[in-house]
Order: sequence, then C-alpha cells, then structure tokens
Amino acid sequence: MRTLTLNNGLKIPAIGFGTYKAQLEAIITALEEGCEYFDTASFYGNEGDIAEALERSGISRGKVFIASKLWKSDMGYDRTLEAFSRTLENLRSDYVDVYMIHWPRPNLELEEWKGLCLETWTAMEELHSQGKIKALGLSNFLPYHAENIIRNCRVMPSVAQFEFHPGHTQAFALDYYRRKGIQVQAWSPIGRGRVIDDVLIRELAGKYNVTPAQVCIRFSIQEGVMPLPKASSRERIRENLACLEFEIEDEDISRIENMPPLGWSGEHPDRERVKIQA
Repeated sequence: MRTLTLNNGLKIPAIGFGTYKAQLEAIITALEEGCEYFDTASFYGNEGDIAEALERSGISRGKVFIASKLWKSDMGYDRTLEAFSRTLENLRSDYVDVYMIHWPRPNLELEEWKGLCLETWTAMEELHSQGKIKALGLSNFLPYHAENIIRNCRVMPSVAQFEFHPGHTQAFALDYYRRKGIQVQAWSPIGRGRVIDDVLIRELAGKYNVTPAQVCIRFSIQEGVMPLPKASSRERIRENLACLEFEIEDEDISRIENMPPLGWSGEHPDRERVKIQA
C-alpha cells in the first residue's frame, strides 16, 4: 500500500479506516481486505473491538497501525497517563502508533484551556519518550489552538485530524499544517453522505467511472490529506481502498476546491454543535 512519511520519519498508509460507530465484524472485514491503519478513540468505545479483530484475524500487531485519541474529560497530566493506560489495556498492546488530543477544549466555559492542553501534551511527550507512542497528534485543533502546542512543545505534532471533504476543505487550516510539515487526516471525507449528491461530484463520478464517494476520497488523497473513510460492507471497503488506483485531473481538482460550502457536520471546537438535517 502507498505510504506517507510523517515529520518524525514514521511511514503510515495513505488511507485509513475510520471506526466511529464501527461494529466488530466491519473491523474484521477491513483487516481481511487489507486495511492497515485503524483510527479509533476512547470516546468511540471500540478500542477493545480492534484488539479482538486482530486476534481473530491472526494478523500480528506490528502489521497494522492503530491511532487513538484522548477524550475531553481525560485532559490534564495525571488523567492523560491514566487514560492512556486504559487505552493500552483495551487494545491489548504495549504501544499506540498515533495518539491525539481529541478536542482542544474540554468545554466552552473553561478559559484556561491552553494550560490544560500543555499539561496533556507534556504527559504525551513522556509516553512518547518511553516508546509507548510512536507519533503525537492533534484532532480538531484550528491553527491558533495548535500554535499553543507548537510554541511550547519538545515533541512536534506529526498528525492533525479535522473534518475535510469537498465543500468543506478548511483551506486556511490545511495550508497552516502543510507549512508546519504536519500530516493532515480527514475525518468525514465524504461529508457524512451529504456531498455525494452534488452535481459536480456526480459528474466527475461518471467521468472517471467511479462512485461519488470515491471521488471525495480521491480528492483528499490528491490534496495530500490522508482520508479516514468509514464503511461497514466488504464492497464499500474495497471501493475505498481502490481510491489509490485512479487519478483526478488537475482541472477537476480545482473545480472541487472551488465548490460552494457543502456538507459541514455542525462540529466546531469553539462553538456549540449545530444540528444539521441530513
């Protein structure tokens, strides 16, 4: 599988498998189909399912990459160490490939979130120095959130994960992380299904003889972003991996980049969640 090289030299697959709300059988199927990178979080409640899927498949831990995330209520130095210990126990592993702070703020009322983030990061740096984490990352951090870490850290973030898809590319954040040499990952790379009926996406699906979802995922890949699509069926998992096998022309990439806003989830690190009708 094609790989990406992080700023610390770690090579990871160019496409991952998102496990939010994923059932055990879907994770097993993803392993059978050759998925090598699994994105989970303590909040998802399925770290143990990944461990179970690996055991059932007979695939060794070293053959896959596992990323997990620290939840808001576990931020702070001591709580981070405790939460990470639980994650290792759930995963039945002695290390995690990528470990991220899930959100920059535990809640919108806390004014001293910057200090809490730095305490959390210090604990993660210690775990990294012990070899228990191979790469550190940030999830849902906008540039000014990330600057708080970058200006004060000993270990640079290697990964930044946020919502990214046609119609919601967060261009400023994408450019910021590119300049910092931090690999961007896309959650919701097809906009939770809200993007696939767009007229341009459907036109390009016909042009390249692929599905609208594949157009969205391939767009992420060509933007240098690592997509983390979710899927439950074997067919969809295969389709997602096949996005490594075709290419969208530059002009069409530009057309997607300039689409009107579309498909935002309603999630924002500094605002109350907006409920959007499907």
